[in-house]
Order: sequence, then C-alpha cells, then structure tokens
Amino acid sequence: MDKEFRNLPGVDKVLADARMVRLGEEYPHDLLVEVIRERLETERRSIAAGKRCASLEKIVEAVLAGVDALEKPGLRRVINASGVILHTNLGRAPVSEATLAAMDAVSRGYSNLEFNLESGARGSRHVHVEEILCRLTGAETGLVVNNNAAAVLLGLTVLARRKEVIVSRGQAVEIGGGFRVPDVMRQSGAKLVEVGTTNCTYAADYEQAVTPRTAALLRVHSSNFRVVGFVREVGIEELAAIGQKYDLPVLDDLGSGCFLDTTAFGLAREPTVQQSVRAGAALTFFSGDKLVGGPQAGIIVGEKSYVDRLKRHPLARALRIDKTRLAGLAATLRHYLREEATAKIPVWRMIAEPPEEIERRAGLWAKTLGNAARVVPGETMVGGGSLPGGSLPTFLVAVGGGKKGTAAAIARKLRLLETPVIGRISEDALLLDPRTVLPEEDEIVVRALQSLADNLK
Repeated sequence: MDKEFRNLPGVDKVLADARMVRLGEEYPHDLLVEVIRERLETERRSIAAGKRCASLEKIVEAVLAGVDALEKPGLRRVINASGVILHTNLGRAPVSEATLAAMDAVSRGYSNLEFNLESGARGSRHVHVEEILCRLTGAETGLVVNNNAAAVLLGLTVLARRKEVIVSRGQAVEIGGGFRVPDVMRQSGAKLVEVGTTNCTYAADYEQAVTPRTAALLRVHSSNFRVVGFVREVGIEELAAIGQKYDLPVLDDLGSGCFLDTTAFGLAREPTVQQSVRAGAALTFFSGDKLVGGPQAGIIVGEKSYVDRLKRHPLARALRIDKTRLAGLAATLRHYLREEATAKIPVWRMIAEPPEEIERRAGLWAKTLGNAARVVPGETMVGGGSLPGGSLPTFLVAVGGGKKGTAAAIARKLRLLETPVIGRISEDALLLDPRTVLPEEDEIVVRALQSLADNLK
C-alpha cells in the first residue's frame, strides 16, 4: 500500500501535462489546483481502501472531466416522452412561445415592474396580472406569489394566526414533496380543527365546530388522490353558505387550478377557479405551473377586502414573484382571454391532441428503428398533482422488450444524449409517448432514435 501512495503524482506533475497547460490558458490557476487536489484526495481514499493507484493518464482525464463538468449547466432541457404531461421531476408545464417571449423581453433590460408610466410615480407589481385574473375568474381582485404553498401559507398567516381553521379530516392531506396541510397550518400559526371522518364529512360537522375562535373554513381539493366508495363531502357552494351564515371567510385551496372544462377532453371533472369564485369563496388559491400551463406561481383571487390584507402583510414581500415569471404568467393568462389555450398552451395542446395524430407520429418514430420498435396502445397521465387517476388514450413506441436489462440500457443512452430523451420502462420495454412531446420536438426524438439504430439491429 505504501508503494501505491508513493506512485500518486503531485499537483505540479499533473499541472505539467500538456493538456493541463492548454487548460491553464482558459481557467484560473487556483481553480485547476483545487480540482486536482480534490481528485488526488479521491485517489488517496481509493488506495486506502485497497485499490491500486490510477495512472497519471487516468488522473489527468478525471481532472479534465471535472473541469468540463463545471462548464456544463446542471439544469438542462430534456424531451419528456415519459407519458406524464405535468411531470414534477421534469419541471411540470412547458410554457408557450408567447410566454417565453414575454419572459425574455423583461429579462433583457429594465421594466416598469413597480413604476407607473403615466404618473411617473412608484407603482405596484400586482397590476400587471390583476385585471386579467379578474376578467378570467370573476373575482374582485388577485395577487400572485412564488407558488401555491406560499399562497396558502400567506392566507392562513394573515387571516387565522392564533385562531382556528376548520377543515374536513379527509382533506388534511399531503399534497406532495412533504407539503402537508397540517404542517403549513402550524407554520402559519393557525390551529387546525378537523371535522368529519376520512371518507364522510357533512355540513353539520362544520357548524358544530364553529366557536368564537374560528377564523375561517378551509377546503383542500384532493388534487393527487381520490377516495371512492362510501364518500360524502361538503361542496364549495354548501361550505360558502355555512361561511355566510356564521360570517366566516371560506378559503379554497384548489392545488392545480383549472380554467377549462376537463370533461370536454374525456377527463374527470376538475373544479375550476371560476366555479370557486362564483360559489362564494373569499379566497381561492391555485398554481400557475400545472393545469394553468404557465411559469411557477401561486395565484390568489377573491374578495378585495381579504386580498388587500394579504398584500399589506410583510410576508407577502418575502413570497413575492419576480418580474420574469410575472410577465410569463400574464402572457399565459391572455391565451385564455383569447380562447386559444388548446392551440397555444403546451399542456392543453397535449391534452387536446387526437389519438389518431399521436398514432401517426408514433409510427414515424418507430420507423426509425425498423423491427426493433413497435407501436402499441397506451395511456397518458396528466400528473403533477392534477386529475388523480385521469388518463388519456395514446399510442406508444415500445423499444426492446426482449433480453432483460436491454430497456434500461437503451433508456440510459437516451438520457445521456446532448438533449436527453426521457421515457419509461414497463415489462423490460422502453416506452416513448408522443402525447407528452410537442410535434415541433419530433425531429429531436427521431435523431435520438437514429443514434440507437445501429446498436439495436
């Protein structure tokens, strides 16, 4: 072992390699030394574990790779052929071209984010989406923060700190990523009062729980699961009537949020923001980056007296949205005003695409691989904490399906391309779903499959 440690080159010897000398013309000396020392420390641990010392060649190659990794962006574009439209791990909703252009425009220079061009005085960032939100939802006003968790936290903190909020026991849920309603309520300082049972809650349960300390009634939409069988829940209209009876605001956490009738696309009915506002919710909370199809945002719409209180609270500043996402959200919302969501917003384009068009595209993909691929019927999930169990018919390109482990190897090759292509594996076949890939991305998928063709023949 001592001999192996003696074989370990010094920093100067590694730096003397011709490739490192050339690299030194592009990168600071101290950075190269730091990367080399980290590599040599890795080698020392390897030798201590009983392995032989790597050659100078291998050490230099490892250092070159380490420096190269610093240059490559960690966050990269990928092609989502997984069959999950709102794939949380892949960034949820892709945005429209108009949304992207709006975000780019305000990023390139200064903007009137909080500046009133007419008066020349300081303005409010909220005005850039308020009117659009009101027209779309019928609400008196609106407010946008960083994400929906932030929106709910802000609402509960402002309206119910050190007071009680009544919620159905079946709605004290975990939304995803460790986001639990009871935890958020604790953080806000509100006390959770659960009523009813996991599967059945009635209007009388809420009424019996009202006390002088009650600050609000809360509904949490079960956006990522569904309870079936013997189930009874209090709808938002009925809950709003209870709130009116006891002079209590009703807070409606829709989670994903939706402006369109999902049943028109063969999906289960998803409560819309408009329905929540019409029913009488004082505040309605929802995401901007799920079924709305825009950049990440937490949107709050409702009665002006409550929204204004939220705007004035110090926490609103800590949770506020930045200029690029604000511009992008406004552009996304305009698609709904123009009634062009299914033609312009990627999420709705995917949902609305006819199965026969997907089958045609799948056939073109499969043709690239000849007999190594086949087109099979399947299902696309909406995902992203939206429409639990909701799926759409699709056609998949199945690659492999023979020797065990082949599909995993193919999937890895596609993941390591310059523009990674992400599929899913089922029964040792790699499945690629055109529904979750925009038609303008087909060329990238075909090129990726062509790179596999020789290995699969």
